[in-house]
Amino acid sequence: MNQTPEQKARDTIDRQLQASGWMVQDNNKINLQAGTGIAVREYLTDAGPADYVLFVEGKPIGVIEAKRQEEGHILSSHEDQAEGYAAAKLKYLKNEKLPFAYVSTGAVTRITDFRDPKPRARTVFSFHRPETLRDWLKRPKSLRASLHDLPELPAAGLRDCQTRAITCLEQSFKENRPRALIQMATGSGKTFTAITFVTGS
Repeated sequence: MNQTPEQKARDTIDRQLQASGWMVQDNNKINLQAGTGIAVREYLTDAGPADYVLFVEGKPIGVIEAKRQEEGHILSSHEDQAEGYAAAKLKYLKNEKLPFAYVSTGAVTRITDFRDPKPRARTVFSFHRPETLRDWLKRPKSLRASLHDLPELPAAGLRDCQTRAITCLEQSFKENRPRALIQMATGSGKTFTAITFVTGS
């Protein structure tokens, strides 16, 4: 059994990838046709071996930078390293920069989508399924990029304070500020406001 903290993290990551529908392969036994999603360990790049390179339907789409879990360790400090591997040239392939980069300890996992207007990592529960990443890539824009295309809010049936709250919330999302607080007085229609901005109608 592997005992080092780094290998324990990779063992956990292997299990999580498999639970999410990925086939995990060693770099000397690669078969990209074995399944929809293949995660190759220690794939060679011109920046050195990446901990994992993710392939969907035979095409490289992302990397995983595996790190051991340490008390008080800031995972975001490794995001530049993950981006370096995503931008690296993969051996045997003529690839552009890969759109997705994960950094994970097995306990905490963060993803960056480089198609975003201002790419920034976010924490996720686990690795996405290969089909999910494939579907994301079929869309013309990432979720954060598509927020810039929100249509003008139809104000019919809304109070001025409700229109202002929803408009400001949408502007916050467009400016890549995912956390926002809406403060409204009692009786001003907070529930209806919430339903409106969630459903978009």
